[in-house]
Amino acid sequence: MSTEKSQVGRRAAAGPGALLLCRAEPDSVAPAAHLLRERMLLTRAGDDWSVLVPEGKPWLHGGEPVDRVLTGWAAALAVGAPWPVLALWWDADRAGYTLASGFRRPVGYVWLADGTPAGEDEAMRTFAARLALDPVLDLQSLDQLTKPDPEADARARLRGLLAVLTRAGVALPTGLTPGEPSDRLREITRIRPDARQIERSNWREAVRRELETDLKAVDNSRLGPWLPWSGTYATSALSVAQLTVGVPLTAWGLRRRSAGWTAAGALLLAYGTLGIAYGLACPRD
Repeated sequence: MSTEKSQVGRRAAAGPGALLLCRAEPDSVAPAAHLLRERMLLTRAGDDWSVLVPEGKPWLHGGEPVDRVLTGWAAALAVGAPWPVLALWWDADRAGYTLASGFRRPVGYVWLADGTPAGEDEAMRTFAARLALDPVLDLQSLDQLTKPDPEADARARLRGLLAVLTRAGVALPTGLTPGEPSDRLREITRIRPDARQIERSNWREAVRRELETDLKAVDNSRLGPWLPWSGTYATSALSVAQLTVGVPLTAWGLRRRSAGWTAAGALLLAYGTLGIAYGLACPRD
């Protein structure tokens, strides 16, 4: 390992940080993001993509590993949604990603701070398949990220991942680069004209606001963003399942003091509640 690479690796992983990429418009992402009850900034990140820049208190002040928090948040945002969520995270020792989509098990990959691959090759193939990336060109580029490279540290690996995703429409704002300090990322995002603040709102208030929005969509004969079968037996079954899973998951997250998994459980409870409300607002024919 070269001295230059060691220095770059230390500089790239100076502190923990994260970005959440959602394959959806900001207007679709904002209601779900409010239910996480964390302060974040939201802005557009290319065609049909948005990025959430979290404040980072769970790992900066709560002592919880950033990868665990981000996995829970990504799962919470993606569950029941028609769009996937990609969490990019880094700390002093490692960097990596977690991709969550629906109820499927999240998939991820990890690199050590100096860029050494520490994940499973199969994860990259699953990642490409779930995002419908090119099975030849894109997969070849992703495969290179799993090979030893003395010139690539963890930050360079994440940049390489994002380079592949540009062909899927991802375009992070200039300066919003993995490995930068959290304060710097928020400063860059805050000055964008389309940036919006996601506040740590009351859980019940966030659910009420989302319910009002979705019921208005029902009144306009439109389908809800996460419940395309509203008013059907499929919706009722899904809502019951979400409530059934959400209760123990929330309890488990609280017991483990895991902000990410507590948010995932709370969001499942919210979706289940919304599904039941949909059923009442849209009775079956």
